[in-house]
Amino acid sequence: MRFIALLILVLHLALPVFAQDNAASIATVNSAQQDADIAVRLREILDELGNYDDVTVTVNEGVVTLRGTATSSIEAAALEPLAYRLEGVVAVRNSVVETADISARLDPAIARFKARLDQLIAFLPLALIAVALFALIVFVGFILARMRQPWDRLAPNAFIAELYRQLIRIVFVIIGIVIALDVLNATALLSTILGAAGIIGLALGFAVRDTVENYIASVMLSIRQPFSPNDAVEINGDTGKVIKLTSRATVLLSFDGNHIRIPNATVFKSRIINYSRNPERRFDFQIGVASDADLSTVRDLAERTVTSQPFTLEIPAPAVWIDRIGDGAIFLTVTGWIDQRDTDLQRARGETLRLVKEAIEAAGVEVPDTTYRVQMLGATTAQVTESDRAPHPSPPTKPTAQPADVTATGDEQLENMIDAERQQDTGGDLLSEDAPKE
Repeated sequence: MRFIALLILVLHLALPVFAQDNAASIATVNSAQQDADIAVRLREILDELGNYDDVTVTVNEGVVTLRGTATSSIEAAALEPLAYRLEGVVAVRNSVVETADISARLDPAIARFKARLDQLIAFLPLALIAVALFALIVFVGFILARMRQPWDRLAPNAFIAELYRQLIRIVFVIIGIVIALDVLNATALLSTILGAAGIIGLALGFAVRDTVENYIASVMLSIRQPFSPNDAVEINGDTGKVIKLTSRATVLLSFDGNHIRIPNATVFKSRIINYSRNPERRFDFQIGVASDADLSTVRDLAERTVTSQPFTLEIPAPAVWIDRIGDGAIFLTVTGWIDQRDTDLQRARGETLRLVKEAIEAAGVEVPDTTYRVQMLGATTAQVTESDRAPHPSPPTKPTAQPADVTATGDEQLENMIDAERQQDTGGDLLSEDAPKE
């Protein structure tokens, strides 16, 4: 306890010493010459600064007294720290106030305006040279961008060629800005401009993200060319013929005659089924025969019938197989191939189904009707008669000697509609028949 009390006493005695060392010291001797020197020096500084013509300075025993007016309160407040910087100043009494004279307050502003006008006049010839160089460089860039070659030869289509031209214009504009700023000796401003442009570009990128995504997808689709005009395609569940590919969407004409616009970002990310890329296309259907029929004979008969049709192809060859056993019938799957450039798929399928059915029935094999008929008797009772349960045999038919016309007239009509719309379109189509296909 004695040790702690002694320590507290020592600290108590030492605190005044530390306070004296940290406080600013004041000399015990002052002279009139020192006061005069402080006053002269401070007046010289105020004369050099200007705007302090109405300020008087007096110094006595190191205390500086400032009286008068200044053109602004900021200039008046700046006098006190300025006076303290002089050696020998003990205290400062700042009695300088803002002047109420309008002309005195306007004179500095007019002087600054004249100085800036003189600077502008001196700077104007250099600025004109910089602007002329910028305009010349941009003009050369736009002339190069307007040339058809080599951009049309380098680009796979007109859309990419125009993209090359836009890049050339942007590059020459940036070069012109850099050279103009270098002439003006203001290249440090370029980093500020680029930083602001980066922030603005980032904000715009988030704002128009979907538009940018569609634009990039348009560029990729125009390069890849996954389909051509008049191609029958399925995109994201929509089926139709391709009209055109724009910078924003892919336009289809459905088989019902409706226009379908699909955003290119969706097209690029979706599964695309192109039914027109290969001219050969397969059709298929199922047909049921009685369970007591000779399935091998029926299968061969159906295959020969499909093969004998003038619109079916030999290679790939038709195929028939036993698919499943159903209610009241055994079902066969029949397939055949056509050249869809000359033959309508749906008409060929329907005509083949009719001919195979007639051939099977002509051979004495029953093609049963597997539909069940429910007859309601009374309010709550339902009975099924045996005659209704049993399959109804089809009446005998006479086979047709020649198949009906299955020419692809429907597709030709759709193609004519698409061609008419494409001819009305003055531009913006990114599809090209001569471009390489994916």
